[in-house]
Order: sequence, then C-alpha cells, then structure tokens
Amino acid sequence: MPGAFDEIIDDIEDLISSQEITPKERYASRKNVSVRSKKRVSKQDSEPTEKVILESVVPGTQTIYVKTWGCAHNNSDSEYMAGLLAANGYKLTEDKFDAQLWLLNSCTVKSPAEDHFKNEIELGQSRGIHVVVAGCVPQGAPRSNYLTGLSVVGVQQIDRIVEIVEETLKGHTVRLFGQKKTGEGRKAGGASLLLPKVRKNPLIEIIPINTGCLNQCTYCKTKHARGELGSYPPEEIVERARQSFTEGVVEIWLTSEDTGTYGRDIGSSLPELLWKLVDVIPEGCRLRLGMTNPPYILEHLSEVAKIMHHPRVYKFLHVPVQSGSDQVLSDMKREYTRADFERVVDFLRQKVPGITIATDIICGFPGESDADFEDTMRLCDKYRFPSLFINQFFARPGTPAAKMTKVPAKEVKKRTKMLSELFRSYEPYGHKVGEVYDVLVTDISHDKNYFVAHNEFYEQVLVPKVEKYMGKMLTVKITSASKFSMMGEPIDKPKMMGLTAPLKKGEVSGVQSLPTGKKLPFPIVVLFAAVVFRLIWIFLL
Repeated sequence: MPGAFDEIIDDIEDLISSQEITPKERYASRKNVSVRSKKRVSKQDSEPTEKVILESVVPGTQTIYVKTWGCAHNNSDSEYMAGLLAANGYKLTEDKFDAQLWLLNSCTVKSPAEDHFKNEIELGQSRGIHVVVAGCVPQGAPRSNYLTGLSVVGVQQIDRIVEIVEETLKGHTVRLFGQKKTGEGRKAGGASLLLPKVRKNPLIEIIPINTGCLNQCTYCKTKHARGELGSYPPEEIVERARQSFTEGVVEIWLTSEDTGTYGRDIGSSLPELLWKLVDVIPEGCRLRLGMTNPPYILEHLSEVAKIMHHPRVYKFLHVPVQSGSDQVLSDMKREYTRADFERVVDFLRQKVPGITIATDIICGFPGESDADFEDTMRLCDKYRFPSLFINQFFARPGTPAAKMTKVPAKEVKKRTKMLSELFRSYEPYGHKVGEVYDVLVTDISHDKNYFVAHNEFYEQVLVPKVEKYMGKMLTVKITSASKFSMMGEPIDKPKMMGLTAPLKKGEVSGVQSLPTGKKLPFPIVVLFAAVVFRLIWIFLL
C-alpha cells in the first residue's frame, strides 16, 4: 500500500537540509501576492462543496488522509492514530482528494508551518471534506477562529481518534483535550506505547519516552501544548522496542521535547533507560537518541559518553544552543550559559571521538545586539557543527517573546544570511574520503536515486539503490563527500540483520496474524473481549 503520510516538515533532528517547507508553500500563505495569469473560474468551482453528513455511519468503511507537520514526536503520534484507524477498518490514502476525512497533525514551532496548516484546513473545507485537527496548534490555542467547528484530538488523547473520526463523519464536533494521569495522580507520558501503529518507515520505530518539558523558554509555544514533564515507565518503553524488533525494525529513535529530562518525575533517568534498552537491541540494529537541552544532559555526561561507546548506539546528539550570547540566553530563559554548552560539546568530543553534535540557532531574537550575534558567529565558527539548523525568530502568539522589542526584519535576514554563509563555508566530510564504515541502510534519498544509510556517527551515506541492501548492514568505502552526505561504495556483501523481515508499507504494527495469514480485525477483538468480560461479570454476580 502507498505510504499513509505526507510530511511537509521532516523530523527536526534529521540531518537533511530539505527539512524546511518549500518556498512555494511558504508564499502560499501570503494573501497579498498578485496572481499574474488570470483563469476564468466557473460558478461550480468557486462555490464551496457541501460536506456529506453521514448520520448512519458504518464504522471503518471510509478513507482517511493523514498529514503531519513537525518533529519526530508528532510523527509518532500520527503513526499511532493511523494504526488505530487502520486496525478499525479505515483505509489510509496518500491521495487527499480520494479521502472522506483529513486528519491534520500540526506543529506550532514556526509561523510558516502553522500558516500551511491553516491553508490545508481551508482547502479541505472548500472541498466539502471532513477535517479533524491534532497536534500542538489546537492544543495550545484551541480558541483560534480558524479552528471553530472543527473536531480536535488533544496531544494526550490520540488513543481516542477512532471515536472522534466516527462522530465527525456524522457531522458532530468533538474536542478532547484532557490530560492522562497515572494511578498516583501525576501526569502520564500519554496514550499507551503498545497501541497499533502504521510506521512511516517500516524499518524505523519512533518511541516517545516523555512529553512536555521543565523549561519556560520565552519564545516557545510548544510548552503551551505539551505542558509539564510526563515520562513513560521504562518497562513500557523497553517492551515497545522489543515488540518493534520482532516486526523487522532495525532502528529505534527516542524522541520527546527534551530527552535529557526523562525520568525526573518518576524516579528514573535517561542513562538508566538507555542501559535497559541496549540489552534488547539485536545485533546489527541501532538506537538514536533524540534532542536534549544543555541543562539536563550536563549531570549525565559521563554516563551518556559510556553509552555512546556501545556498538548499537549512534554516536550522535542534538543539543540546541539557540544563541552564543549569555544575555540572549538569559532573555530566552534557557537556564544555561554559553560555557555550559561548551562544556557539553568539549566533554563529548573528547570522550567520544568523532561524535556528531547537531545544534540550532535562532537569529534575530528580540533584543539581540550586534555584539550578541557576533558571539553566536564565534561559537559556530569555533565548533563548525556538521549539522546546524538556522532559524529566523518567529514571534509566537501568547509567548513572552512576542511582546519584546523586535529586531528589524531586514537585520534578522542579514544575520541569517551571514550565519548561513559561515555554515556553507566549511566541508565537514571531505577528510573522510577513502575511509571504510559499516552503515545501516534504512531509507531512500529525496531524489529517489540512492538508498540512505548512516554510519556509527549517524552521518548520512548514500549507497547504490540495490534492493538487497535495504534494512541491512553494509560495509562501504567513502568515494566522495558533499556538504550534507557522503557517497559509499559497497566492498562486501550485505549482512542479514534484524530479527525478521519488516512489515509491509502501511501494515499495522501490533495486530497479530491468524493461522490463515489474515489479520484479526480490531473491532472483533474489542467485541470479543467485551463479551468475555460481560460473562465473567454475570458469573461473579
């Protein structure tokens, strides 16, 4: 089956420069752009299509289109929602206009992403298509005018997507924003990690280990949506990983708004979780640790360095610094100094030779002076990060930074250009030509001409598009390098890795097969369980 997802902004932790939305999509949100060529529009095309209301809905017979913006956590949420819908009989499609309902999972980090989200809602409504919205935008700003009348699934209510879809198809509006609690009354990580899911990539399992964070960054809207820290129990995370490997997954991504904070609310810690996870990673499979902020990784540096020497853990860490100026960091309420960040980088580079450290910079934060920006330039020039995500400041409504005195737009663009030119001025991989690496092949390149693999440092290596390489470990010699990747020439046969063959594209994870090879429909499982429990209840009475 074709992939069930359509992403505009890929995982923010990806080492691919095409993570940003395209210029066409960015300018699509500008209402004052003149159209050069005029097209005669018929009355039929200009009038909104009336939405089809199904008062008597046969559940699981409709076609759903799922679209995701944002980070790995959002992608994981979409995979779970798609899995629940597919397990209940709904058909997933890549063709948005073939669907009766659109499930749009949003990101609130940047204004362009939200603008494109708005446009997609308007498009669906104009075509008479039912729309359900999810993600950080409606969770953080549920009273936004353009969300009026739309059904909403909150970030911790994704396990109820089926009932929301069923009611929306009947013409009802359903909004579920509640927070999940543990038996002790504290905030939970969210919906169960053991729910069915449809993986965007059958070889990669994205596991959210916690939700929310402990920061109060003045520019961040995500905190409004995801809230305070809520960690999943380590046993549930390990079980999800174990199940994934039995379904042919070869790579695990741990994700959250800040992985370094994991476990502080449940008496655990990130190193404790990682040591438990490496015990269940099969030979030839890999684990990638997601983004962590400097304050919460500092106390774990020694243990994290030890873990990254494990052969099944990528020597990679995404640590956003955002600015090289202590004054700007203070205004951002980032809760660390430039010296703290440098300590993280220096320690890990010393203890884990070759480690890839990715970071983020916000250009033109309110109040950023020329001297502040020079501090940022010097920091980036000092470390020459192979992956540097450069963002112009976007004022997010409702955040303290939105009320601060802004840097002129012209100056923001100038600083963004200067930092981008510095980033483009050095070549991070040229010295690796001629070296030999074992790489894990998991994806296909954007131009569809190569397979994408990663070496132990999570550096991107492009290999020939030979089907037998996919999902395998491959020994390659680096023949050339570019700014964002290297070319690898296989010098040995691929190694058979993973516990079993992966699920097919679009196949539902966590749904057991019948002896005949057919899937047991999820509604039947639920019905059977309900009957059994009812009989037990009657017997006990």
